[in-house]
Amino acid sequence: MTDQRGSDIDAEGHRLDPEDWADFRGGLEALLTACLNRLAHARDLPWIAPPADMAATLALGRDEPGRDAVQVMQEMAGQIMPYATGNTHPRFFGWVHGTGLPVGLAADLVAATMNANLGGRNHGAMAVERSVLRWLCDIAGLPSEAFGVLTGGTSQATVLALSAARVARFGDAVRRDGVAGLPPVRVYAAAGTHTCVSKALELLGHGRSALVSVPLSDGRMDVDALRASIAADVAAGHAPLMIVATSGSVNTGSFDDLDAAADVAREAGIWLHVDAAFGFWTRIADAPWRALTDGLGRADSIACDMHKWLSVPYDCGACLVRDGATLRAAFADRPDYLVSSDTGLAGGEHWFCDYGIDLSRGFRALKVWAAVRTHGVAAFGAAISDNCRQAAHMGALAEASDLLDLACPVVSNVVCLKPHAGDAAAIASALQTSGEAVFSTTRIDGALCLRAAIVNHRTTRVDIKQAVVAAEREIARHAG
Repeated sequence: MTDQRGSDIDAEGHRLDPEDWADFRGGLEALLTACLNRLAHARDLPWIAPPADMAATLALGRDEPGRDAVQVMQEMAGQIMPYATGNTHPRFFGWVHGTGLPVGLAADLVAATMNANLGGRNHGAMAVERSVLRWLCDIAGLPSEAFGVLTGGTSQATVLALSAARVARFGDAVRRDGVAGLPPVRVYAAAGTHTCVSKALELLGHGRSALVSVPLSDGRMDVDALRASIAADVAAGHAPLMIVATSGSVNTGSFDDLDAAADVAREAGIWLHVDAAFGFWTRIADAPWRALTDGLGRADSIACDMHKWLSVPYDCGACLVRDGATLRAAFADRPDYLVSSDTGLAGGEHWFCDYGIDLSRGFRALKVWAAVRTHGVAAFGAAISDNCRQAAHMGALAEASDLLDLACPVVSNVVCLKPHAGDAAAIASALQTSGEAVFSTTRIDGALCLRAAIVNHRTTRVDIKQAVVAAEREIARHAG
């Protein structure tokens, strides 16, 4: 064996680096150009259906022989990238899919190059995630002892928050003994809350029957009904564990009264969790919409997504907990091979494996840090406020239409449109296929409606008008 440039080292064993770095560099530069071109021309690239044989074309063989890396990059650019969800387009209103940011491409490139594991240890990526979490806690209005962990999204964050609430309520023994010795727990949420809550209860062994659906009053959780449900459960010997308040409901974009929910939680000694998957970001919006999340800082835990209204590329969410020590108590477990030290790579605090279920964790934090560092909070707040104004504009167009009705009041960025004729699902499908606009569907008071969730920083009032006109034209065609 010679030195690092020696032929003996090059010949030993099997390497996975490119044999020709110059050739690889050229292929990667071409791919980067294709990615940048796609982002620059996002307005011209609506959703298109993938070819029926796409899976077969891209299938990997049991003994896949391997191909030239430049060829693979060309396949990614030509055979995979064109068939995205379409959420980068300004008239994509179906579901709450964030549109992404060009600087996210740069962040993911750097994160992939570093290939850091953010489970723990003392390295720079850990400092970035801690910085992002402190920023999120400050936005929420949580105290200095608050902490959290970045996740794949709100669904995972809900599991973590429920686990923390359970340890806070029943102590560390629940980690050792499980749920068998616990009384039946109850979790309270408004009717129509996101399914991640019931799934979290299933995963943690309580079952979906532990979820109490609280009636709505004017589109938000009825606080009097909540109090009555808690009192009835206590009388029945059940253990109220958590109130889940929603900031930005799935169907209508409505917001529960967080101060009222916090008052009930404090009266009853119950953990208050806020599902703020996209509504979290009204905290940086203009005053009319910022008020929707007044009281957020009183929560015991918050789940939010950066890949929705903050436009960070998928995936990135967060679980924030008012008392970081409680979250750590729910998950910290250090076997011998994870013992930390005062110095060296095994040093550093905090290790994120102590605050969630993942030991192997990617560098999600970098794309959040890069987004905020690049654009600043005010720019994001302005874009979010724009989306709310655009939703109000779409609602006004629907009210003035002879072919559409506004199915429910526009509270934030979600608009539900009831067609006068035709099937809403068929109309949505036709608009998606034509590339004119992407609506999803939902039911409001039993009627199937077109649903627009506007979270796209590329959307303009012109896009709103064009989408409504296209919907009206499709409704008229179906009526004919």
